Amino acid sequence: MKNSAINTVGLFGKFRGDGVGTHLVRLARFLKDRGLKVVVDDSSARDLPEPIGASMPLARIGAEIDLAIAIGGDGTLLHIARALAEHAVPVIGVNQGRLGFLTDIPLVDMEREVGRILDGKFQSEHRLLLHAEVHRNGQVLHADRALNDVIIAKGEVARLIEYETYIGEQFVNSARGDGIIIASPTGSTAYAMSAGGPILHPSLPALVLVPICPHTLSNRPIVVSADSVVHIVVVGLLPGQAHVTLDGQINYNLLDGDRIYVRRAQHSVELLHPLQRSHYDVLREKLGWGTKY
Repeated sequence: MKNSAINTVGLFGKFRGDGVGTHLVRLARFLKDRGLKVVVDDSSARDLPEPIGASMPLARIGAEIDLAIAIGGDGTLLHIARALAEHAVPVIGVNQGRLGFLTDIPLVDMEREVGRILDGKFQSEHRLLLHAEVHRNGQVLHADRALNDVIIAKGEVARLIEYETYIGEQFVNSARGDGIIIASPTGSTAYAMSAGGPILHPSLPALVLVPICPHTLSNRPIVVSADSVVHIVVVGLLPGQAHVTLDGQINYNLLDGDRIYVRRAQHSVELLHPLQRSHYDVLREKLGWGTKY
């Protein structure tokens, strides 16, 4: 954590989440009873049944808070974590979504588990963040961050795309298929896993490259150092045939010859978890490992 004293807590809710405003009010009351100041981001404030504190834009709130608590699913936490990373604000996730790999505190235990974390009983982990740039004609067209993955994929037309992959200056291969996923260890349990990629432990300094429906079946996922710069060149594209997506939330259309660079971002994301949490407990629970059918 950026400091040991927590005075101001930022609250964030799932966008238009069912009942999220009620849960935010409940959490705000709990935090205020502990003598903490509460700030809500503007988007979440619109869903509140009653005011619970000052509100401000997401772009500004990171400089004003010592801790962030997101109520929603993993998508909510991804959005918040990217925005707060440069301010070194630790994030707690309360699960109102479905799987909840990142948002690991159940709503029914919210006050108890948040209280324990505030009392210093927690695990802290830093998750690798990705930085992606789209280059066109020698210019940086777009640049942004992702916690899960950067995905180059075909557009609406059911037609394979062709791309070249480089690791640093070294050519890896030329491939055709539906696209490729560059995932962090956090993102290895998201789309990359569905596409047949390996599950990486969150602490690994590594990136995984997973082809999506490759035309050549020998084109398999590979794992590289997190210090690598992954460079993808799309070739032979028609307009609208492909796009790049970050965390499933930020999307840019690609043109023939565009170059996408993905590397480890300067900042990381700090997540706070209950003491009893184990990464393998999460995998068993969320993936149904050991379930008897």
